[in-house]
Amino acid sequence: MTDTHILFEPVEFDNLSLKNRIVMAPMTRSFSPGNVPGEDVAAYYRRRAEGEVGLILTEGVSTNATTATGTPNVPNIVTDAAKAGWKKVVEGVHEAGGKIGIQLWHEGPFRNPKNTSHPDVPSWSASGVKTADKQLWNPMSESEIETAITEFVDAAVAAKDLGFDAVEFHGAHSYLIDSFFWDQTNLRDDKWGGDWTGRTRFAAEIIRRTRDQVGADYPLIIRLSQWKQQDFNAKTAKNPQEMEQWLTPLVKAGIDIIHMSQRRFWEPTFEGSPLNDAGWAKKLTGKPAISVGSVGLSGEFTAAYAGESSEPASLDRLIEMMEREEFDLIAVGRALLQDPDWALKIRESRQDELKTFTKDALGTLY
Repeated sequence: MTDTHILFEPVEFDNLSLKNRIVMAPMTRSFSPGNVPGEDVAAYYRRRAEGEVGLILTEGVSTNATTATGTPNVPNIVTDAAKAGWKKVVEGVHEAGGKIGIQLWHEGPFRNPKNTSHPDVPSWSASGVKTADKQLWNPMSESEIETAITEFVDAAVAAKDLGFDAVEFHGAHSYLIDSFFWDQTNLRDDKWGGDWTGRTRFAAEIIRRTRDQVGADYPLIIRLSQWKQQDFNAKTAKNPQEMEQWLTPLVKAGIDIIHMSQRRFWEPTFEGSPLNDAGWAKKLTGKPAISVGSVGLSGEFTAAYAGESSEPASLDRLIEMMEREEFDLIAVGRALLQDPDWALKIRESRQDELKTFTKDALGTLY
């Protein structure tokens, strides 16, 4: 039986204390009619807190009600009703002894206007493209960039006011922030594009202005990914030197924790090193890092949408990597979506009670 003790060690960062190293990964659920999280959403998150998850990260939450989302029933943090709903979520998690961060999300080029209540409003992205060879919309204007930055900052301030323990900016998976990072979707030749200084400026401004508003002690996290929805083999940074150029401006702007999204957490990032994305982030910046990607399950998440089931899988590789201190926290997605007591079962060596993940879990709030 694998000794999983390290997963349940308390961790203390400069401005965030957690009772263990397990994070609930942010997962879009689409159970918020009218973009307002209801009692069922609050109960869903509370159950994970009762199940001893160290830090819960919410599903992606829209930063505005027009350009930020094209996904039905995704919550925002814009309206009074949505803020009241999130207040109940936070209170429930805290009553259960948990901690919760909100993930702020702007779909950017992956918003489909046809699926929204504003079909005539073009989607926003760095250069108006999903792939470099196909122009879909105009590049964002200076005023649109400023508006987007302000909306992220305002959403983060609102989250702090509602009692969230941290804010995570969604800078991965080809969404708005990531469209500025990747040189295949940022074709700009102004201060928001070009080299790494330009391509990181948008995210850095969001972080810097948020830090100015929330103060030095409020935890800020950014989620990043090498892979893209339109290209699973993409590399935002092609080598360690480029990754350092990517991450350093974000750290200087005030980010506290770097959350590196991978499809499979055990896969090394660059040849010649066993480190994964989170391992490299920690090595290059010295900041705490969260890893993620098919933890505790036999299949990876993209196959789940095609109906593939995933069986419980060994945690041996994860434990080895964490014992080498390659990263600090591990985010668990589908296993926790399927079973709110996953962490408890791991801690209590009840592996025989772990559940198979099936696509049916995507259609309900356990």
